[in-house]
Order: sequence, then structure tokens, then C-alpha cells
Amino acid sequence: MPDIVVFDGVCNLCTHSVQFILRHEARPHFQFAPLQSPAGERLLKTFGFSPDDARTFVLIADGKPYVKSDAAILVAKRFRGVWKLVGLVWVIPRPIRNWIYDVVARNRYQWFGKAEACMVPTPELRSRFLEA
Repeated sequence: MPDIVVFDGVCNLCTHSVQFILRHEARPHFQFAPLQSPAGERLLKTFGFSPDDARTFVLIADGKPYVKSDAAILVAKRFRGVWKLVGLVWVIPRPIRNWIYDVVARNRYQWFGKAEACMVPTPELRSRFLEA
């Protein structure tokens, strides 16, 4: 089963992160669900997260939810080439990495902007996005 990334579909940083994942994953592995979609909302509720509290993306891997820097590290482990080394940030203590993550997450709209609507995947990538 592929891992699922639930992300804020109107956050410019988040949608660029999804595009980054798509470009750098070692092989097509992830599926994506904007939290504004029925699938994203359902997944968040299933794992005890409020869809109205979009301060982090959620990675669902092996039936378990991961958030913040732990989720980012697990995603990076699926990258190819030098980008896989991003996963080495696990050596930084979790409280420090999550503090940095929280600062960026709290300011993401101010620093990177917010779209009026969720990104629309290309026809080639549509099967990788869960919406219903």
C-alpha cells in the first residue's frame, strides 16, 4: 500500500512540497490528499486530527500517522540520490526539529502565500491524488 501525504492544498509551501516529492521520490510511491478534499478530511478524522487545525501535513505510512519533522524525515527516506540525505536531520533532537517545523508552519501563509483553491494535478498525476 502506498503511503499517503495529507497536505494543506491552498498553502503554496505545501503544494510546492508535494511537487518536490513528486520530482524526487525514488519511485512512484506516495499518494496525496488535500485536507480540503473529502478524502483528506476523512483520513484526518480517522487518525484523530481535526481538518480545521491544519498546522502540519500528515503522513500515513503502514497504517500509522506521522506528523511534523518525523513525517518529513520518513518522506525524505523515499527520495533518490543526494536528496535522500535530508532524512539525516533525525540526528537533531525532535524538540528542536519540531520547534523549527512549527515556526515555519505557523508563518507559511505570510512567508509563502496562500492560493484561492487547491492545486489541480496534471492528467498524468491525477491517479496519485485522492479526492473522494
